[in-house]
Amino acid sequence: MKKLVLASFATLLLVIGSLLGAVVPGNAAPTPAITAGQILVKFRDNAAAAGALRSHGLTDGPDVGSTGAHLITVPAGKELQLVEALSRNPVVEYAEPDYVVTPASDDTYFPRQYALQNTGQSFTNTDGTVTVPAGRADADVDAVEAWTVTTGTGIKVAVLDSGVALDNPDITPKVVARVNYTTSRSNDDNYGHGTHVAGIVAATANNGIGVAGVCPGCSILAGKILSDTGAGSSSGLANGINWAVKNGAQVINMSLAVGASTTLETAVNNAWNAGVVMVAAAGNGGNTSMNYPGAYPNVIAVGATDNNDTKASFSTYGAWVDVAAPGVSVYSTFPNHKFVLAREYNRSQGYDIGSGTSMASPIVAAVAALARSTNPGGTPSDIRAKVESSTDAVGAIGTDWAHGRVNACRVVGATGC
Repeated sequence: MKKLVLASFATLLLVIGSLLGAVVPGNAAPTPAITAGQILVKFRDNAAAAGALRSHGLTDGPDVGSTGAHLITVPAGKELQLVEALSRNPVVEYAEPDYVVTPASDDTYFPRQYALQNTGQSFTNTDGTVTVPAGRADADVDAVEAWTVTTGTGIKVAVLDSGVALDNPDITPKVVARVNYTTSRSNDDNYGHGTHVAGIVAATANNGIGVAGVCPGCSILAGKILSDTGAGSSSGLANGINWAVKNGAQVINMSLAVGASTTLETAVNNAWNAGVVMVAAAGNGGNTSMNYPGAYPNVIAVGATDNNDTKASFSTYGAWVDVAAPGVSVYSTFPNHKFVLAREYNRSQGYDIGSGTSMASPIVAAVAALARSTNPGGTPSDIRAKVESSTDAVGAIGTDWAHGRVNACRVVGATGC
């Protein structure tokens, strides 16, 4: 029976030596996104509207409800320029961008979730012992923009890991089924890894606490494959895959690694053929060695980037790795009780940062879930192609990974990406 090894928390030391720099507030409001190709204009005299617009090569547009404003089509990229010009015209009462509407997240640690929305913020971990220096604005997966189209409601994502905590209010209510394929007596998460992974996928957004998942409308199938000491078996993982399929999973995340197994590959292929998108961590070896199940053809293998869109030093890489996602200092949920990783890596109960391709993989799984929600009839090949073709060209394409860093906004066809 082969033993599984974690693909992330073995390197959860977060490369602390590189995380130096001054702390600055991480909750400054980002510049609002605007809808491309249109603006809002209200005229003092509608009879003069045509002339005012004609001078800029524009034509009048439809009313916006009973507001008196008109929705005007403009050349993409010229929105702010035309707003400024029209605002100076005396027949115009006001002109303004047509701002992108996004969920107003009031989650406590959302400003530290650069993977979802990177404004170049610096932040600390929960107890202030680690400072993450400012990153590069927009080095993120554009999750907030994607939410204007879908939050993934109705999509089930199976997290095959160390279980999901029974006591974290941000992720526990999202779990719709549990199973335990380990020797541990409980299907609770006493290790910590699975709760962190699940929160990255589907933590409840805009509930005034904690964090938001990349797919906050998704629900979780919690398959406990790793025991309370972080070990498991290939047979347990295969059983977990089969259980997830039977319980309606549309996406399965596997933030773990194991040796090549014919039984496991068969389970992977059966799930794929049943319509389930399979996602796994590439590993944290900092080399090109293939890890399974990520290296199986019917699994999307995920490498890790940081908040500057740079390949993480620990990330396994190579042309066999399909895509990348943020995997350094990713904020998410932890158990609210004592758990093993809290002792080993000085993590706080409830919420804290974690690093590894184990953190990058659930981001990709969540992006695949968002893609699935906009294409419910799509095959796993369709969803995979959409995820891979909508990436941002980050890293050395073909050397670090085959495609790029995932972009949730593009995958669902939202504007303002």
